[in-house]
Parts: sequence; structure tokens; C-alpha cells
Amino acid sequence: MSDIEIRDLRDKGLLEAHTAGEPDGKALGYIQYFVLDAPETALVPVHTIVEPENEGRGIAGSLARELYSMAAREGIAVAPLCPFVVKWAARHPGEAPVAPPELMAAAKRAIVANPHRW
Repeated sequence: MSDIEIRDLRDKGLLEAHTAGEPDGKALGYIQYFVLDAPETALVPVHTIVEPENEGRGIAGSLARELYSMAAREGIAVAPLCPFVVKWAARHPGEAPVAPPELMAAAKRAIVANPHRW
């Protein structure tokens, strides 16, 4: 989508979609994620939210695609726990490598260890 711009706010654990050219505009949608450090570094998406008035524009898919692109650029994996990202990855296997079972298990343990965060 050329009419949106995606911003990685790693310090806040958000990957946000904004209308291109509107630097201070409200986010159209976002993926909430965290960085897992062990057994290997990975991005772990937990939630994908698109504002109701923006649904059907491909925003969630653009966010998922960018998350996997970021991970590829950084040479790390994605361990998706967000149901939308799991489904998106299944539909785009060429863009979304499957995370090893031990990495998925570590991501799930991290969620259980920090339930207040999600």
C-alpha cells in the first residue's frame, strides 16, 4: 500500500501504520510485539489491531509483511503468537519462514511470565 507508512517504535513494542505524509497523524493500525532474546533473538507479534474505519484496506497485511521484512533485514526470526499474523504467515510462506518449535515455546513462556504486559 503506497498510501500508508509503517513506523517501528521498538522502544514501545509497536509497529504502526500511518497515512503517508502525515507524521503526527493517528495510527491507522498497529502490531504490538516484543523482542525475545533466547534461545535466539526473535520478533514476537502478540496483537494486531486496525481501527474499524480502516478495515478492509490491507493495513494489517502490510503490517505483517513489514514485520517479517524487518526480521529478515536484521537476520532474526519471527515467532508469531498473534492469530492474524499466524494466518498471514500461512498464506505467505515465501515471505514468512516458520519459526522452530523451541522458539515458539520460548515465546509462549515469555507471554506467560509477563501477563500484565499484554
